Amino acid sequence: MKNPSKNISKSDVLYALLLFVIVVIMAIWVGQQAADGNITILLVFIAATITALTTGFGAFPFIFFKNINKNWLVYGNALAAGLMLGASIGLVYEGFGIADVSMPGTRTIIGLLLGVILVILAHKALDSRKDEFSIGKIKGANAIKMLMIVGIMTVHSFAEGIGVGVAYGDSTTFGVFISVAIAIHNIPEGLAISLILIPRGSSIKEAAGWSIFSSLPQPLMAVPAFMFVLTFKPFLPIGLGLAAGAMFWMVFKELLPEALAEIPTSRAWAMMILTGLGMILFQLLIH
Repeated sequence: MKNPSKNISKSDVLYALLLFVIVVIMAIWVGQQAADGNITILLVFIAATITALTTGFGAFPFIFFKNINKNWLVYGNALAAGLMLGASIGLVYEGFGIADVSMPGTRTIIGLLLGVILVILAHKALDSRKDEFSIGKIKGANAIKMLMIVGIMTVHSFAEGIGVGVAYGDSTTFGVFISVAIAIHNIPEGLAISLILIPRGSSIKEAAGWSIFSSLPQPLMAVPAFMFVLTFKPFLPIGLGLAAGAMFWMVFKELLPEALAEIPTSRAWAMMILTGLGMILFQLLIH
């Protein structure tokens, strides 16, 4: 695999600024509507769209790095594993604590098992077509790994979208709080995706685009969840568990083993654990 090297791209900087401005404008509008107490379907959709767009912010730290060589690929796996591990633990904790739902812990565990089963089946289906599979110029195992992490994060976004809709069904204040929390939480998730995609040959804009794509279920699921909150809420712990199970599999079956093959065991585990703990602390702070 070639080692990409680049100067800071003006187009990447403009793309980042444009995305940031769009998010700020949308956030100001949501804030004004929420202050007036106008909880509408459009408000819920725009708020959830903001959470999706902020996922793209995770790619933008790469704008400032000139050389992206093999070390990025090696250490990126360990760092992404830590971010996903921390996010998974947070999802399980959140699933167990959902109020007004019978047996949330059991539902979360069922989701965990379903997530592992589904991701194993998906990986086997993709692996059987490894030689013919490609994403743009990237082919084979790297393309499959890229698709798997985007797919897993997309599954995760379904649960987050339901969470936004259910929160707005509770109250405007709670809806705004959850939207802000998820929007901030999505940035390191976008970073996790970018840590896998960019060292394997994706551009910054492509990584940001795939990160946003992975979060598109959030506005799509937020609206029906808001409209039918009592119907969707019982499925929330299952969705959270499903996403966590898929991410646990990706961490311990793909990302961590690949990091262990290239760097000392103690270093790989230390990077993953420290990053995971940082992600958990980050989630506790924003919630």
